[in-house]
Amino acid sequence: MPTLTIDEVQSRLPQIIDALAPGEELVITRGDKPIARLTGEVPIRKSRRAGNCQGMLVIISDDDKHLKDFAEYMP
Repeated sequence: MPTLTIDEVQSRLPQIIDALAPGEELVITRGDKPIARLTGEVPIRKSRRAGNCQGMLVIISDDDKHLKDFAEYMP
């Protein structure tokens, strides 16, 4: 976890924020004592919903040859 002094952070905050990876933490110090922690935001994932992959799979032909091996298990 990298650390920077408050003076360093004040002088180049935009560059520090741009360089911060999602979930990465940076400790800000004043006089060798930690005073704050800056954390890169983790992007929020959209919730999954039924049917959101509809149309992504195309079945070109039916393949029933492999089902012969399972005939005794099928009703």
